[in-house]
Amino acid sequence: QVQLVESRGGLVQAGGSLRLSCAASGRTFSTYAMGWFRQAPGQEREFVAAISWSGSGNTYYADSVKGRFTISRDNAKKSLYLQMNSLKPEDTAVYYCALAPRPLIVTMVSSELPYDYWGQGTQVTVSS
Repeated sequence: QVQLVESRGGLVQAGGSLRLSCAASGRTFSTYAMGWFRQAPGQEREFVAAISWSGSGNTYYADSVKGRFTISRDNAKKSLYLQMNSLKPEDTAVYYCALAPRPLIVTMVSSELPYDYWGQGTQVTVSS
């Protein structure tokens, strides 16, 4: 099995920055991808960003975070990061990291279906 542990989120003012991390442990895969999703109160969980783990690490972003958030990885540490800048109150949500033990298909990047493993989630609150 795979364990994913997110760092603690936090409370930040609008316009501020926050960096989330996710450490993976357990079973390893030769080809996989990781992503970030979030769920705001009363809403469905939505895609935020994803990165392939092999090669150059293609990245994908939701339109709502493009240009503000950056996803990155550290292969040696088996860690995933999400740098969030210019935060807005609407970014308030529980953020989840997820792992897909297979290559990402571009048309499926924003779907939860490819992701078999999920972290416990971490709260990010952006105050206005």
